Amino acid sequence: MIKKLLKFIFKFFLWFMGLTVLWVLVYKFVPVPYTALMAIRSIEGDSKYETRHDWIPIEEISQNLQLAVICSEDQSFLSHNGFDRKAIEKALESNQKGKKLRGGSTISQQTAKNVFLWPQRTWLRKGLEAYFTLLIETLWSKERILEVYLNSIEMGNGVFGAEAASQYWFKKPARNLSSQNAAAIAAILPSPQRYSANPPGPYVARRTQWIMKQMRYYGPFTLKKQDANETKKKKK
Repeated sequence: MIKKLLKFIFKFFLWFMGLTVLWVLVYKFVPVPYTALMAIRSIEGDSKYETRHDWIPIEEISQNLQLAVICSEDQSFLSHNGFDRKAIEKALESNQKGKKLRGGSTISQQTAKNVFLWPQRTWLRKGLEAYFTLLIETLWSKERILEVYLNSIEMGNGVFGAEAASQYWFKKPARNLSSQNAAAIAAILPSPQRYSANPPGPYVARRTQWIMKQMRYYGPFTLKKQDANETKKKKK
């Protein structure tokens, strides 16, 4: 009986790993059409609720927005392997002191959660999030991770992805977002259902200015060049 159970568990994990790796490989090349959070929001919404989501390649997303979300959400994105140890330690320290809960999640972790999992905080989901984070960091480029992230995350009530957010908040395509527009969208990411990018409230206005300052400190960047540099380092 025990042998049969162990055999079943072994086969289950083999199938699980095979299917999840295949799933991640498919999304390395194919646009993500829908996510669990989109479904949840649709179910929770009233009869007037509408899901806005238009996938576009990263070349059509303003570099201002690419830089804004990195400065806002994960300034170590281009250098870490999916997990920011310092951010996790700060989050744990803050949570242990009884302060407002902090997640310490990187863009890679947020991408894994948004694309492959559900939003509730449970140990099972956090474990699966770590697993999928490792997979996408191994099988995808940083550019692909950011592309999927910017096309999948919630950026307003029923608004998902850069193009839908740009059209919804500023009535323009994502490629034309100014640095201030981009910073305003990035400013609402912690709670996109609660805050407005345009017009901004006092909190979003302050955070927008902080993000723009971080963008100036961070300086211009090109993901393609960064990925090429990382590849050269690995070869050495």
